[in-house]
Amino acid sequence: MCGIIGYIGNDEKKALLLNGLKELEYRGYDSAGISVLDGGELHTFKSVGKLINLERKCEGFESRGFGLGIGHTRWATHGKPTEINAHPHIGHFSNVVHNGIIENYQSIKKNLQEKGCVFYSQTDTEVIVHLFEFHLQQTDDTFEAFSRTISELKGAYAILLITQKSPHTIYYAKNGSPLIIGRNKKVGDEEIFFASSDAPLIGLATEVCYLEDGAVGQMELGGFESLGTIQPLSGDKLSAQKDGFTFFMEKEIYEQHKVLLETMMGRVSEGGFVLEELEQLSLDEVDSITLCACGTSYHSSLVGSYLLERIAKIKTKVEIASELRYKNPIFYPKELFIVISQSGETADTLEALKLAKKNHLKTIGICNVDNSSIVRESDFSILTRAGIEKGVASTKAFATQVMVLWILANFLAQKRKILTQESIQTEANVMLEAARATQVNERLHDRIKRLCRRYLNGHGFFFIGRDVFYPLALEGALKLKEISYLHAEGYPSGEMKHGPIALADLGLFCVALMPKNLLYEKIKSNVEELSARDAQICALSAEYYEGCDDWIEIPHYSHYMVEFFAMMVVLQIFALEVAVRLGNDVDMPRNLAKSVTVE
Repeated sequence: MCGIIGYIGNDEKKALLLNGLKELEYRGYDSAGISVLDGGELHTFKSVGKLINLERKCEGFESRGFGLGIGHTRWATHGKPTEINAHPHIGHFSNVVHNGIIENYQSIKKNLQEKGCVFYSQTDTEVIVHLFEFHLQQTDDTFEAFSRTISELKGAYAILLITQKSPHTIYYAKNGSPLIIGRNKKVGDEEIFFASSDAPLIGLATEVCYLEDGAVGQMELGGFESLGTIQPLSGDKLSAQKDGFTFFMEKEIYEQHKVLLETMMGRVSEGGFVLEELEQLSLDEVDSITLCACGTSYHSSLVGSYLLERIAKIKTKVEIASELRYKNPIFYPKELFIVISQSGETADTLEALKLAKKNHLKTIGICNVDNSSIVRESDFSILTRAGIEKGVASTKAFATQVMVLWILANFLAQKRKILTQESIQTEANVMLEAARATQVNERLHDRIKRLCRRYLNGHGFFFIGRDVFYPLALEGALKLKEISYLHAEGYPSGEMKHGPIALADLGLFCVALMPKNLLYEKIKSNVEELSARDAQICALSAEYYEGCDDWIEIPHYSHYMVEFFAMMVVLQIFALEVAVRLGNDVDMPRNLAKSVTVE
């Protein structure tokens, strides 16, 4: 969580830092701040809430000519979202920004307090700047003081520090949280940039270095060449704009049919399934699969488990990454370990991946971000190709993850010679139809928009389905929870009678996923149990169900996976429109951030 930006150069620092934070605001928006070191003086501005508040705070400030700047947008972990807890954190003559968690901050804080150091915030980050200034009392070498500081920290961090004692230098460290250094080389001039992701650097830096864990260094103008692997930075900011939509989430729902074709490109054809990334993977070393993820990616993993067992005939289990490390898991030599993450920086998932590698398992990372920590750490990686996703509530990332897992299931089945040529052609055509099924029908969207006004009250929602539609029900409930703040739960429809049906009454809304091509009669019976107890039923199906109160009609399709993707879009729009009617900020729901880089 949290976003970091940094700059060394001659341009106006305030504008660069604020514009960079706008690109990172999806990583956290409880508070924000910037600090500029200009002419030997530190100028620090902090505010609570969205960036417009910070812009107002520093409205009269300008900084031209050479200088340094660091900025931060925060998602609160230690301490409430207050101005005093916002970054940058201030020492006597130094400022620091930090993304991650310092696990041993309390012992460091206690030790410094015993030496007379005064703390003002509730955060773990403040110990970094005070520890640095303490070490600087013991040595005249600022980098030595910074290195000693970093050596005492335990946990995950990306850190930028500036100090009046070294007005030409930004000190940096990276362990478990993303940090990128970029450069723009102009005739007779140079600029250095720091950021938590590519997005703020697009259009500014021409080349970048993705720092590895354990990196500790100092950067001045002219020092970029000393970094490790340097590569060109390419990208287009237009892809991150709203294209006329009110919300990024809405735009991302509407572009899923194009994005899924990108995911399939070069991988799916009537001739077969190709995953060049896995060419060196030997199936002789695989007799089971573990899928591991968090949140929305966990739901896509559940879908993948059905597909991998059904299509590839490989035993598959799913683990929640935040739980896996603490259950003393048993790993088997031929267990293929697959982690899934939109950002590739999800801390729980990354640590689970490291544990699997420590136990000598073959690993695959399914991710949307090239050069992310999970991609670099995995033995093999498959990119989902979803493009930049700005809405905090994930949509196209989920769609592309499911598609990649579906392709993977068929690819493995093909390698195991389970699929006939006829079934390969059929499956490829079904995938293409599924991608097309995500194209939003404007009339359907309008119908959902009108319908949503009836679903703003009541004591909660059940989303129910069977088979792959059970994890889709989980995802539908999660989308509604994330952006509407209404209570919603996803259940396998057959579980209603084992307890949850006790909640059924006039105040309960039930969204029933009723595909015609998979267990329709079974689901229908489960829905009837709820309807008989006065729950309000909203049925998603190609065929009208007489027991429903509302019917959202999807087209008739010949395969359950096409119905899956069609219903996925309906659930996303349903959550969107309920949240809009409630007046919520759809793209930036409270208490959430896009990239969860803390445990």
